[in-house]
Amino acid sequence: MGDNTASKNHANHQVFDLSATVLPPGGSKCFDDDGHLKRTGTVWTASSHIITAVIGSGVLSLAWATAQLGWIAGPTMLFLFSFVTYYTSTLLASCYRTGDPDTGKRNYTYMEAVQANLGGFKVKICGTIQYLNLFGVAIGYTIAASISMMAIKRSNCFHESHGKNPCKISSTPYMIMFGVAEIIFSQIPDFDQISWLSMVAAVMSFTYSSIGLGLGIAKVAESGKFRGSLTGISIGTVTQTQKIWRSFQALGDIAFAYSYSLILIEIQDTIKSPPSEAKTMKKATLLSVAVTTLFYMLCGCMGYAAFGDLAPGNLLTGFGFYNPFWLLDIANAAIVIHLVGAYQVYCQPLFAFIERHAAKHFPESEFITKEIQVPIPGFKPFKLNLFRLVWRTLFVMLTTIISMLMPFFNDVVGILGAFGFWPLTVYFPVEMYIVQQKIPKWSTRWISLQILSVACLIISIAAAAGSFAGVVHDLKTYKPFSTSY
Repeated sequence: MGDNTASKNHANHQVFDLSATVLPPGGSKCFDDDGHLKRTGTVWTASSHIITAVIGSGVLSLAWATAQLGWIAGPTMLFLFSFVTYYTSTLLASCYRTGDPDTGKRNYTYMEAVQANLGGFKVKICGTIQYLNLFGVAIGYTIAASISMMAIKRSNCFHESHGKNPCKISSTPYMIMFGVAEIIFSQIPDFDQISWLSMVAAVMSFTYSSIGLGLGIAKVAESGKFRGSLTGISIGTVTQTQKIWRSFQALGDIAFAYSYSLILIEIQDTIKSPPSEAKTMKKATLLSVAVTTLFYMLCGCMGYAAFGDLAPGNLLTGFGFYNPFWLLDIANAAIVIHLVGAYQVYCQPLFAFIERHAAKHFPESEFITKEIQVPIPGFKPFKLNLFRLVWRTLFVMLTTIISMLMPFFNDVVGILGAFGFWPLTVYFPVEMYIVQQKIPKWSTRWISLQILSVACLIISIAAAAGSFAGVVHDLKTYKPFSTSY
């Protein structure tokens, strides 16, 4: 892990032996201070990566989450999660360089930042949680995309039959279609080369969030009243036990809607300097978390105001809205396009990690290291690597098969949120920041940071329990590979 040249041997980066080449602090005109090609990222590209990663399908479960918690706890939890995410992200951004914030050694990945600051066994724990979470997100996104594709088909079917046909559709073919698209896009070699995909995905996320928001406002205007209660879904609609589990699961859904810390360092590694990458990243984080929170508040609250206790688990596919059907189709198509991009933003760090390790352990293998130039008329030749082709294709196939086996959107989202939120968004950033800033034990600042960490741990445990209870409940009536909506 500590080997600098191996640790970022991306396909399109030319890495030099730094012992032979002493570069000035700002690097040369073409190369940065670490011998990599000049980074070109700005506040705007970093913000679009973050917004693409954050405003994901998670936004669609927020009306349901708000309905479980009610008008007081729902918006309060949304705001608290946004504050914690922003604060811990600024701590994490400070850990991109070890030592001096302008000239210290760069940490290219989240794991390297943990290695440089905490070291030892914690690196393995961090890596396991991070990459399992990335794997889980790929499954969650496959489920969400297939649900949206089915919603387009269903809304057209309802429209043609004037609501007489129940329009049952299987999710399996749609998951396969999404999987095929991801196999093609996953051949893009590197994180640096998907900024265009992020920009498209960020625009799409605003499109469908705005449509969901607009339909919620229209529904409130039509009925002339705000639904919902101060304490959330009423006992009677659900049992008291269900109410507790669902409230916990709602916390997991909110946590998932904010989780992007696991790829923050990778995004930061695309930013140019000066000013220092940490400064730019903090600005990008503030901008993107503020925009995201505003959207989340509006979508979650308007969805709840429109449907009250009956808020669907997925705002645009839960068929609270039937008309205008063409607008729902546009929203769901935007979700699918966004998820194609978001899947890549999350999976590229995992791809890079596996490929780096394979190249490090088998440097002689042509299968792993050789790149074949494929001519494309009118474009630069495409660099095809056989190992990348085979392993990324198998990865996408595996996530698609698991998605077919477990197509429960809300529960999967809640589990992922609970599993990744505390360790990756709170615990590691706090611990690394304490080490980096040399904050003395038992000082006021140290105690405050630990209280924050423990409080978030308790929330994560509660959310995980609620989401697992949801999966157990769903499995009672479920048959594998035959899910239809």
